Amino acid sequence: MTLPASHPLLDGRKGDSALVSAYTGTRGSTAPVWFMRQAGRSLPEYRELRVGTRMLDACLDPSMASEITLQPIRRHGVDAGIFFSDIVIPLRLAGVDVEIVPGRGPVLAEPVRTAADVVALPDPAGADFSAIEQGVALTVGELGSTPLIGFAGAPFTLAAYLVEGGPSKDHIRARTLMHADPGAWAGLLSWAAEVTGRFLRAQIVAGASAGQLFDSWVGSLSKADYVSRVAPFSAEALEHVRDLPVPLVHFGVGSGEVLKPMHEIGVDTVGVDWRLPLDVASERLGGGVPVQGNIDPALLAAPWPVLEAHVLDVLRRGLSAPAHVVNLGHGVPPETDPGVLTRIVELVHGTPLDSLRAEP
Repeated sequence: MTLPASHPLLDGRKGDSALVSAYTGTRGSTAPVWFMRQAGRSLPEYRELRVGTRMLDACLDPSMASEITLQPIRRHGVDAGIFFSDIVIPLRLAGVDVEIVPGRGPVLAEPVRTAADVVALPDPAGADFSAIEQGVALTVGELGSTPLIGFAGAPFTLAAYLVEGGPSKDHIRARTLMHADPGAWAGLLSWAAEVTGRFLRAQIVAGASAGQLFDSWVGSLSKADYVSRVAPFSAEALEHVRDLPVPLVHFGVGSGEVLKPMHEIGVDTVGVDWRLPLDVASERLGGGVPVQGNIDPALLAAPWPVLEAHVLDVLRRGLSAPAHVVNLGHGVPPETDPGVLTRIVELVHGTPLDSLRAEP
């Protein structure tokens, strides 16, 4: 199957957008910009809408998920929406008992810690993504020429939640299983790759113009473990969308040592967190890969002159890559003043890249 003829990339609505062009290596006169977690707790309209609704229930309500996705586009004027969901949604839809606990994060009723637990996982093919497809279609219908990004959690991050049973600082149980029972680990990662790959495909076929694979916990891995025991399964997840002509992005937190193998799983653009300057990241990637990032979220609360200088530095360093999509080096903190994000968008859109090249 390929994309339907009505898909935004095929019917002329999004194909020439600044975001899609940058993801495929074409730089415009200014850089496109959006923010991870741009929809959510930093927006008062989001908090008002979410009153009385649990997180995963909001994600699975097509009209609510669509409205939440659209809120930051209306407010900030960003160059893309990212569909409002959660990386554990495909687990829930496949039949795993998972809930988002306020103040803690995803919590599973029954962690997966043995080979028998892996075998007992539900069949990913039974996941019903119709609510996701409806939410994406509603959103794309309202976006006009602004593209929508679909996203999914990378298999390692999903596996880490499954094994740990919830958030963890070091993911030691997951890393122990990786080495103690390689067969069970491979089975678990293959299961996660299938369910998250199906989730990403559902979003793209329904109208998303790009896809991002998000590896929250990759920074807990050694390079050797990532290359041999994780990267092949991230590539396996993306096999579910290989036949679809959309740009793909891979982002991981703490991923400075594995940027190159993250690109080598077969993506167009690599996201970079705040720890590594973009010019250094571009050099590690070989100089020919579009990059995304990497404003430090901590600076969103700094005085404007400090933040402004930082954003301009990020733009300048982004010139080392073939193209650059401005973003944060992670997600928007919930206490962020929304006006600051709007001001960043205005700064990025108002800064011709040629003016940065001309500076000494």
